[in-house]
Amino acid sequence: MQPNKKFDITIVGGGIVGTATAYKLQLKFPNLKLLLIEKETHLASHQTGNNSGVIHSGLYYKPGSAKARTCVDGRKQLVAFAKEHNIKHDVCGKVVVAVNESELPFMNKIFENGIANNTEGIEKIDAKRLKEIEPFVEGIGGIWVPCTGIIDYKATTEKLAALVVDLQPQSEIITGEEVLSYKHGDSTTEISTTKNKFITNYMIFCAGLQADRLAIKDGVDLKEKVVGFRGDYYELTDKAKHKVKNLIYPIPNPDFPFLGVHFTRMTTEDIECGPNAVMTFKREGYKKTDFNLIDTIDAITYKGTWKLLFNNPKFAINEYRRAFSKKLFLKTLQRLIPSLTMDDIKPGRAGVRAMLLNENGDTKDDFRIEYKNKSIHVLNAPSPAATACLAIGDEITNMASQHFNLS
Repeated sequence: MQPNKKFDITIVGGGIVGTATAYKLQLKFPNLKLLLIEKETHLASHQTGNNSGVIHSGLYYKPGSAKARTCVDGRKQLVAFAKEHNIKHDVCGKVVVAVNESELPFMNKIFENGIANNTEGIEKIDAKRLKEIEPFVEGIGGIWVPCTGIIDYKATTEKLAALVVDLQPQSEIITGEEVLSYKHGDSTTEISTTKNKFITNYMIFCAGLQADRLAIKDGVDLKEKVVGFRGDYYELTDKAKHKVKNLIYPIPNPDFPFLGVHFTRMTTEDIECGPNAVMTFKREGYKKTDFNLIDTIDAITYKGTWKLLFNNPKFAINEYRRAFSKKLFLKTLQRLIPSLTMDDIKPGRAGVRAMLLNENGDTKDDFRIEYKNKSIHVLNAPSPAATACLAIGDEITNMASQHFNLS
């Protein structure tokens, strides 16, 4: 590729949000020359390719929030996209299980959220109906969510990227190049990567685990930091797979920023159990012993990290203990399926989630997208961002139309 090649808009980050944004921009403005740059050799190498593959329903999110709005819209778009392009998926439904009476008030709250968010088809179910759906689950009742599903997010990302180039052959998808710096001029921006230099009119950053660093480099006044949380999974062995039909979730603890350990039938027909949530010492580290000095210093010198740990000491300790104990992990799984044994589970893969953590240790921020210096920055896009990707792409396209004067 020739150095200093010029593009109208450059998207940094080849996860599903970045590629969905490129796709939506190219659909609306087919004459634009777009460049998407991904530092890894393959698209969807981090959060997108290492999540649980769930198409979320919109059940959990505060009515009126960006998460609620884009999750429901994005889910419908995503399923339609998967059908149109033969992406492996299944709208199989899930149960959210109440194990004891103390969980019923919060179960009722998320059910009302689901109604307010137009999550179609949801219903409260009793223990008998729960057994009909998932025979090995023990609970007093729950919520049936028929519009939840599973999908191959890697294949979706690759298809989105391919369609960008189909729509505009002068647009390019580049992998294996890391953006090192960018210098804004009066009318254009010069981008330097590990291999090339490019000229672009505007930039959109969808950098996930590196979002805060690239934003600060661009002059965004950002007090929060991205903190990575590794999630470890187990898989059911072949002899135990019959114990899970589709998706099984616990009632989430309202004091904890994650949905809890759950069971997911993947598009491969494997059954995953997890994830836990432990702060990682390497933002892009997927092994328990992975370590990066800069990432570690960044996390442990940030007061928001300590506030999070001090505010949730019991959770933090329990999550770390489970990360190194199959027995403790199994005990958590047995809360939903008591008949599981040590021989029924085996270690699986891991993923890392990017959470924009504020100085008070709060991780419950909504999706956050800001404009600065001829650039749009996706600062916070945790779950359900993969489900919502096409709707997020619409919102970024609308922002770009306004701020970049596109026509």
